[in-house]
Amino acid sequence: MMSGVDVLNRHDTFLGICEAIGQDFGFHPDWLRALLSLALLFGPGLVIALYLALGLLVAASRWLFPPRAVEAVDASPRLCAALSSNDDDRRLDLPIAA
Repeated sequence: MMSGVDVLNRHDTFLGICEAIGQDFGFHPDWLRALLSLALLFGPGLVIALYLALGLLVAASRWLFPPRAVEAVDASPRLCAALSSNDDDRRLDLPIAA
């Protein structure tokens, strides 16, 4: 679920806090946005303070534990040969996904 774009530099986020928390904990950030929006009706000052505190927590976690870069995996030479071959005799049997 982690994209290569920094959440603060995206055009569709305010500060990227809900997006970052959603990425870290594996849920859609709109759920957190909806919860914060509803809570904003009852206690705006508390919600703004909570949002900024979450922002500091996200910034600290991203600074202390930066996301690891994913290495590119080389394609199997056998698979490449089977895909580039026009012969029907050289088919590669792949497992069937359930």
